[in-house]
Amino acid sequence: MADEDDIILSELDDEELVLQMHDDLYDGMKEEIEEAVGILLDRNWTPYDILTKALVAGMTVVGNDFRDGILFVPEVLLAANAMKGGMAILKPLLAETGAPRMGKMVIGTVKGDIHDIGKNLVAMMMEGAGFEIVDLGINNPVENYLDTAEREGADIIGMSALLTTTMPYMKVVIDTLKEKGLRDKYLVLVGGAPLNEEFGKAIGADAYCRDAAVAVETAKQMLSRRHNQMSA
Repeated sequence: MADEDDIILSELDDEELVLQMHDDLYDGMKEEIEEAVGILLDRNWTPYDILTKALVAGMTVVGNDFRDGILFVPEVLLAANAMKGGMAILKPLLAETGAPRMGKMVIGTVKGDIHDIGKNLVAMMMEGAGFEIVDLGINNPVENYLDTAEREGADIIGMSALLTTTMPYMKVVIDTLKEKGLRDKYLVLVGGAPLNEEFGKAIGADAYCRDAAVAVETAKQMLSRRHNQMSA
């Protein structure tokens, strides 16, 4: 094992370095990811290429293994934290270069509910997939979702609940969107342990997402479909 610890990131060529970043993300090595992002920037990689080819590609593997039960929540949180380290360096640069955006999501746990591990995981995985995230935290009344989505120009509203007693509040948010004539403006994704597909349909959400990996896939597919319809 001793040899493994002696990998000098700056001595790897681009291709090896990107593969090493995928491994380091998987293992939650934040400092290594930050160093590698710096090296690629020094080699004149665009921030967008680093984001997509190194970070997003690496997090996709993490997401798939989480979905398939190979990785568990603690490992995914570590990987997402390493991703965040890289993102912190890239974010201001991405803003400057006007990189194409995947979309923007406002996410929060609904009113009366203070559980946030699942929500945090979704937020991190979505960020890992290149989405911009505005995290409202816990215990959110309807105004928080609507005002923030409007102010931020969001594409997606994500709601999470862990208690059966707070689940119905999701319908309140969706019904309020309808009343205000804003329902078609946003994709509404819902998730949380007590929810299921039927519940998502019953309250009028666009999709129920059983976990963070599904949320990322669903958001990507639905937004690209939406863009295609708009440009058609």
